[in-house]
Amino acid sequence: MRIDKCYFCSSQVYPGHGSTFVRNDCKIFKFCRSKCRKVFKHKKNPRRARWTKSFRKINGKELTMDPSFEFERKRHVPIKYNREKWAKTLAGVKLVEEIKQKREGKFIMDRLKT
Repeated sequence: MRIDKCYFCSSQVYPGHGSTFVRNDCKIFKFCRSKCRKVFKHKKNPRRARWTKSFRKINGKELTMDPSFEFERKRHVPIKYNREKWAKTLAGVKLVEEIKQKREGKFIMDRLKT
């Protein structure tokens, strides 16, 4: 199951939800709700809409540069299934998630102090 990102607000779009807009140059835009689609068609900048992820990252409301975000990247190279490697990967994912939660918590606490 592929979970896409909304082109405008960067939230998750699950299969069967949202809408898709295809431009004449075959560029595909996926939107999570009609609000995002309408604002996109009005040519609004997502960095100026206060409710988007891009606004929050630019204005320091969310953590942006962190090595733990590298693990969420898409990788288009298929790998051969190996049970031991799969078990190690799952253990690593849990560890990375814990580290990510701690860093985000520290970031929020630092923001609240200032």
